[in-house]
Amino acid sequence: MTNLHVVILAAGKGTRMKSAVSKVVHPLAGRPLIEHVIRTAAVLEPATITVVVGHGADDVRAALANWPNVRFVVQSPQLGTGHALLQTEPVLAGQQGRVLLLYGDVPLLTVDTLRQLLDRHQSTSAWLTVLTATVPDPYGYGRIIRDQGRIVRIVEERDAGEGEHAIREINSGIYVFELDGLFGALRSLATDNAQGEYYLTDLVAGSVREGRRVETLPIADHVEVRGVNTRVDLAELTRVLRDRTRRRLMLAGVTLENPDSVYVDDGVEIGEDTVIGPNVVLSGATRLGPGCRIGPGTRITDSVLGAGVTVLDHCVIVQSTIDDGCTLGPFAHLRPESRLGAGARVGNFVELKKTTLGPNSKANHLAYLGDAVIGANVNIGAGVITCNYDGVSKHQTRIDDGVFVGSDSQLVAPVHVGPGAYVAAGSTITRDVPPGSLAVARSHQINKDGWAERRASRLKDKDKAR
Repeated sequence: MTNLHVVILAAGKGTRMKSAVSKVVHPLAGRPLIEHVIRTAAVLEPATITVVVGHGADDVRAALANWPNVRFVVQSPQLGTGHALLQTEPVLAGQQGRVLLLYGDVPLLTVDTLRQLLDRHQSTSAWLTVLTATVPDPYGYGRIIRDQGRIVRIVEERDAGEGEHAIREINSGIYVFELDGLFGALRSLATDNAQGEYYLTDLVAGSVREGRRVETLPIADHVEVRGVNTRVDLAELTRVLRDRTRRRLMLAGVTLENPDSVYVDDGVEIGEDTVIGPNVVLSGATRLGPGCRIGPGTRITDSVLGAGVTVLDHCVIVQSTIDDGCTLGPFAHLRPESRLGAGARVGNFVELKKTTLGPNSKANHLAYLGDAVIGANVNIGAGVITCNYDGVSKHQTRIDDGVFVGSDSQLVAPVHVGPGAYVAAGSTITRDVPPGSLAVARSHQINKDGWAERRASRLKDKDKAR
């Protein structure tokens, strides 16, 4: 919308959060609170998005570093919502159209609601449109005062009279303003209220007096306009958003065996016919292909899984890529920058770090593979370790296609095992292994005939001598 300008207020201190960082950067289902607001607003394709910052301004800028088109203005000191919006005059002066005012700590607003609000504003030729909600307990909110059904003013909780406290229709704080005349109206605001601040809410009564049209849009679900003031609020809104996400996924063809126990961040994508077991956590930018099965107790963060991947119980996968048809677990750990080729298998108590395991290769038991590039159709035996760290630097192990690495072997990097080679069980490999070779690096076995019988006899003789 070329004539729409979004302003997001995010200057407040948020003292009730009891935190050293800005309230609006606290995470909600994998994203900072304010990023949820930005993402919703961005769907409307506004001409500009401006964030008003104050306390913790650097935190807010850092949280929105991936949104280069967002502009910032500073409110200092913080003298109320009207004063905050006035700080945008230098960047919005001379623009045409309307302003949609949002808050960085109100993250659950939907695009549909905002579109309805904008449509109401435009269809009624309003100068100001207020999003309202009817709530069970209006304590703390500004009340909507009507006369013959039309809004005439908003009264804040601390300034409300005895009868006004009983009103349950509240001001959400979400507004649409026409830019024409907005900053002049803001400069006319007074501070004759309990807080001594410049209230945006006073624009309603002022506009009515001056003959400007003021409209409202009541919202059906008041949870959408609920803000975050405490960590209790944050936890409750996290639950609401996770419920939304789980419902959306199930309606899209994903099975959640115990939905309430599954935590899925807002940015996670899951293909149809995937089955998610209980107590699974899917975080960040994780993407699961169709037909996957994720076992109980698994955590997957910022990772991409292809089609038909099976992850058994209690695995941890971080910043890794798993191609189609792989099997992991139980109790496998993929650390950042690991990749499994199609059909690869990583089994019980196997850890990978910055390692590629090629197609149809397998490491089924009790192995550590760090800083390794492993080809296709490789067998990694139980207890194999790539010794990648010399106390100062990390080094790479290369294992080519078709290699067999026997159990309890150590490969001391940097080292290269050529295609089709065999490493005998129990070997410590410190030099490159040529293609097709057998590498044996262990002590020779010595068998001493009759040793056990002679030892037993000596022990008996000692006992008799005591």
